[in-house]
Amino acid sequence: MDKTVDSVDKPTGPNALRGDSAGREITPRHALRTLTLLEQNYPEARCALRHDSPWQLLAATILSAQCTDVRVNQVTPGLFARFPDPASLAGAAPATVEELIRPTGFFRNKAASLIGCARSIVTFHGGEIPRTMAELVQLPGIGRKTANVILGNAFGIAGMVVDTHVGRVARRLGWAQARQPEGVERELCALLPRQRWTQASHVLIWHGRGCCRAQVAHCSVCPVLNRCRRQGVNRSR
Repeated sequence: MDKTVDSVDKPTGPNALRGDSAGREITPRHALRTLTLLEQNYPEARCALRHDSPWQLLAATILSAQCTDVRVNQVTPGLFARFPDPASLAGAAPATVEELIRPTGFFRNKAASLIGCARSIVTFHGGEIPRTMAELVQLPGIGRKTANVILGNAFGIAGMVVDTHVGRVARRLGWAQARQPEGVERELCALLPRQRWTQASHVLIWHGRGCCRAQVAHCSVCPVLNRCRRQGVNRSR
């Protein structure tokens, strides 16, 4: 691990890796307490994509598909210097955009999404990023995950972002059973208070990256082990 997570709620003794919530019903109160403990362990959890405007966050989120946030943050300054707003990007030559974003991978598809999205924003929204889920998902390259990123982090409108980390951690905790992101989103939104949705996403992502990893879960240092069902955990340390 990159860092050791100091447990605030970790069992000890021969059953330390058992997960004491195995037979306990996951109630909203139980989930909220678990979330609070995770928030205390990851006070720095936030959106890792650097941005100064809703447009920059939208573009960065499109680029983040199958790419690390670190790499996206290396690429976006050049992109935004050349195309600072939707209007400037709407008329861009695809080859120019492709070259600027090439390091993020899938650069042809991403360039098409960026240009198409910019054109739709200019044509149908007066150059302003829409503020509703229904409008955002109509933009090229924008699904519910990206829309929730924009709503929660650019506009302060509650949104539950479900990526691979959130889905995995939610299932292991027993908070969700669905395998598809939209199903997990529905389950989490029903379980957690609306005002906690955006930060819950950040915290679950950070926990998934640093502790509750896909191949080998680091259960021995998990801050909420005795509140976790460990569903689907095949290997741990």
